[in-house]
Amino acid sequence: MKKQYVSSFTRNREKVDDKFAVKFKKPPTAYRGGGKPGKWFELRLADRTGEITAKFWGRNDQETEKLYNGISKGGVVHVTGEIQEYPPGSGKFSVSIDALKGGLKKCERTEYDLEDFVASTKKDTGKMLDEIKGIMSALGNEHLRKLGVAFLTDEKFITAFRKAPAAMEYHQNYVGGLLEHTLNVIKISNNLCDMHPELDRDLVLTGAFLHDVGKVKEFDVTGGIIDVSHEGMLVGHMTIGYEIVSGKIKKIQGFPKTLALKVLHMILSHHGKPEYGATKRPQLPEAVAVHYADECDAKIDLFLRLKREANTEDSWIWNKKINGHVYLK
Repeated sequence: MKKQYVSSFTRNREKVDDKFAVKFKKPPTAYRGGGKPGKWFELRLADRTGEITAKFWGRNDQETEKLYNGISKGGVVHVTGEIQEYPPGSGKFSVSIDALKGGLKKCERTEYDLEDFVASTKKDTGKMLDEIKGIMSALGNEHLRKLGVAFLTDEKFITAFRKAPAAMEYHQNYVGGLLEHTLNVIKISNNLCDMHPELDRDLVLTGAFLHDVGKVKEFDVTGGIIDVSHEGMLVGHMTIGYEIVSGKIKKIQGFPKTLALKVLHMILSHHGKPEYGATKRPQLPEAVAVHYADECDAKIDLFLRLKREANTEDSWIWNKKINGHVYLK
């Protein structure tokens, strides 16, 4: 069982002796000046609590190249080394692996528990899915109800939807995270409709259900890491979602054109602003509701996780994900 996690590394020269997933790797490079034999290379290590850079300091060119080539992105390695803080007092930590003192060994699948590297939702995915099915099948609008059912009876989609993370790092970044986040957004949106009866509840709930549907293709859970797919990197989940939902709508006979545009608009605008990835700013009150429901759940989940994982006696921490502070007391 894994005992050391990335989030726990806060002391200079702390010994490292545990397994970590490989997020990416950089090719071996000769030491500067040429006076020192061997090569070094860099890895980005990860587990379910975070990421850290590691540098392997080799002494023999051939052995270093062989070791590097035997390590694969998404694989798991056993690392023996020590933590280095540089510059001193900066709070910036990395793992130093000296070939003479430490080691780096590729692990077989039977040697580690995937849960140590890619966490899963603690909630019952079956119950969450049933709750969404109950809500979507009860919509009064026939066309929106058929659209929801089209997704929820698609076995290939359901399989991907149950497993997909909601993000790589930001919020609900674990297996089942997308399902959990989607249900939360639906519930928040439903409450907004209670407070604002003029909203088209069926349209809001449909947008809440489908806003992140493109994430079933945006992320890959490979080996011990969550990574962005080629499609996710080049196209993005809003465009992917637009295409997936458009395809489903075309198969529903008589689906009103304006209603289709409203649904697709909510997908393309749910990030609110172009600088945050939105193709369009929200132009419908229903789109505004979905945007803020999405942002509310995502930010609260992130703040709670940052507070939960903070390993300090300080009263607050600063985090680059939010570009600000989290108060811990």
